[in-house]
Amino acid sequence: MKINFYKYQGAGNDFILIDHTTSPLKNIDNQLVKYLCHRRFGIGADGLMFITKHEDYDFEMHYFNADGKLGSMCGNGGRCIVAFAKQLGIIDRETNFLAVDGPHYARISENGEWVDLQMIDVDTITKDGEAYVLNTGSPHYVSLQIDLKDFDVFTEGKSIRYNSTYAEKGINVNFVEDKGDHLFVRTYERGVEDETYACGTGVTAVAMAMAKHKNQTGHVKTDIKVLGGDIKIEFDYDGKAFTNVFLCGPAKLVFEGEVE
Repeated sequence: MKINFYKYQGAGNDFILIDHTTSPLKNIDNQLVKYLCHRRFGIGADGLMFITKHEDYDFEMHYFNADGKLGSMCGNGGRCIVAFAKQLGIIDRETNFLAVDGPHYARISENGEWVDLQMIDVDTITKDGEAYVLNTGSPHYVSLQIDLKDFDVFTEGKSIRYNSTYAEKGINVNFVEDKGDHLFVRTYERGVEDETYACGTGVTAVAMAMAKHKNQTGHVKTDIKVLGGDIKIEFDYDGKAFTNVFLCGPAKLVFEGEVE
């Protein structure tokens, strides 16, 4: 059997997208998902998504990590699936869709390559030593660093992700350096089990953690640089809760094809 697929990337976070709007999604072969995401033997991606129909929303997003397992919310994946929905003609410039963490609103540029995705509200941030821990649709650990460009993200991120506190459920580990006019962020992602070029829920978590760290309130706009490009985060913060949260950035089709 041949599978038609589309490859998208959002700030270097890359995904395989499959149109599954003509039949229900069932009996997913997790080993096949893992194979397709493999960068040596498959197509290669940080994750795989199916887009399906939904009675109450424009579409539903189903996200699988590169390890083949069903994943939590993926922000850059969400932006890419919005671009995919526009390409398929399901939406035009705005959408309301369903993901694993609930409903999401998004708006997309006319050329279909820039997506502003509304994320969930967040009202809880805890501390683990000097690091911040919060859930923006996926769980995140945020640690401030200096000289992040030369930092060993893989080794340090893996050690935190698999320590006694987080090993069972896993956590995404973000390292951030405050550059003044922007934040530089690098992330070790669970499910990929490696550093990725970008993490949407991760940079959202970083922007929130840094707003709390620097006592920023009101309407906060944050420019973030990741290995794969530039992302913008906006939210309202009253010192207790983050609302009207938007993850904004590129979402581009790389290529399409078919695989046996």
